[in-house]
Amino acid sequence: MSQMRQLPAEPTCPGCEEPLERGDLFCGACGYDLSALSQAPVDHPTVAITVPPTAGGAEPGGGPGTEPRTELPPAAVRYDDPPRATPAPGIDDFELAAPGLVPPRPEAEPQPVDPRSVDPRSVVPEPTPPSGTVAKVCVACRTGRIDEDGYCENCGHAQPRERDHMEQELDAVAAVSDRGLRHHRNEDSFAVSAAALPDGSPAVVAIVCDGVSSATRPDEASAAAATAANEALLESLPRGTHPQQAMHEAIVAAAESVNSLATDTGHAMDHDPNRHTNAPACTLVGAIVASGLLVVGWVGDSRVYWVPDDRTAPPARLTEDDSWAAQMVAAGLMNEAEAYADERAHAITGWLGADAYELEPHTASFKPDRPGVVVVCTDGLWNYAEAAHEMAQAAPADAAARPLHCAQVLVGHALDGGGHDNVTVAVLPFAMPEQGAGSAYGTA
Repeated sequence: MSQMRQLPAEPTCPGCEEPLERGDLFCGACGYDLSALSQAPVDHPTVAITVPPTAGGAEPGGGPGTEPRTELPPAAVRYDDPPRATPAPGIDDFELAAPGLVPPRPEAEPQPVDPRSVDPRSVVPEPTPPSGTVAKVCVACRTGRIDEDGYCENCGHAQPRERDHMEQELDAVAAVSDRGLRHHRNEDSFAVSAAALPDGSPAVVAIVCDGVSSATRPDEASAAAATAANEALLESLPRGTHPQQAMHEAIVAAAESVNSLATDTGHAMDHDPNRHTNAPACTLVGAIVASGLLVVGWVGDSRVYWVPDDRTAPPARLTEDDSWAAQMVAAGLMNEAEAYADERAHAITGWLGADAYELEPHTASFKPDRPGVVVVCTDGLWNYAEAAHEMAQAAPADAAARPLHCAQVLVGHALDGGGHDNVTVAVLPFAMPEQGAGSAYGTA
């Protein structure tokens, strides 16, 4: 004899039986629409989150006669950050049913309204997106609109944020930044641009910044630094400032921009759920290609690599890390293998931020004797291609002709390797000056 089912001690989701909190509109685990439960407890979500049973009554998950499972789009799993609730251990990700398998939720029958009783001033027209824009659609269910908080109004899934993956391409430079596979947000930032020197020749710029995760608001710090450095270079290079001096001034401007964030404590307290008491901070690395000269500048442990088009020629790393490991090697206390195997290896000794010990911008100038590409990147990439020859192997052979493709491939290399950190890389092709043109600058 079957017994009557006991009511649970606390409300649970009808879709996945996860505990709910009062006031929830969606289940944080599976996205079930909870807004109409009080009126119709047996109602279905607008889009099914579990695979529906077949006509034969088979249970989802396998066996003859079951409907094929429609996998959740990879982006929806990856970008569901932060989740509204953490699924219980052992529960698999939920799959969305194929479109058309679930009947739409019945809508209330519209009641006729006498138009003479309606005040025209009280009628609010439906908002329409600006001309030329496309309304955002949920990456999970592909049908729901996105609310102001970044969640789907249909299935409740969080949407990818703009900084989770960014790409930009100009004629002579390209950059890609990705959140990676382990971090909850992208704390890297970049800026790429081009300016005209006084003689009319081009100067190409790439700035890459890596937010210090142990600091508060690292994503804002990296964005502020990249923007400030880029703007400083676009102002000084056309005036004829030597690129190496311009790079030094740009790093100082970036540091001042990050320092100014430390005074905005109210914003940090109100908007950063993972706030800390220390100041916003980031690292910076940049490169300028101008008139046959290659200039690099940096503070921190992001790097610049030189990869010649002729892969039989040796590549090179053009920066030295501001890190514990680099200090140990420079002092002769450890060899490079020992230092970078230590758990303290990636502790940085230089950064931009109000609590930095001392700002020491590093700059260097080079005159390559052959064409190639300049790879500017955070440690999210070079952790998977640390040696110069490893970076050269990871870069495609046509990197100079397709810098965006090269940047995409290098980011993919890091993600394939595990994607433990945010990944940002900029690629600048370096072409040899025309015969007889020479360089407007000498090396410093």
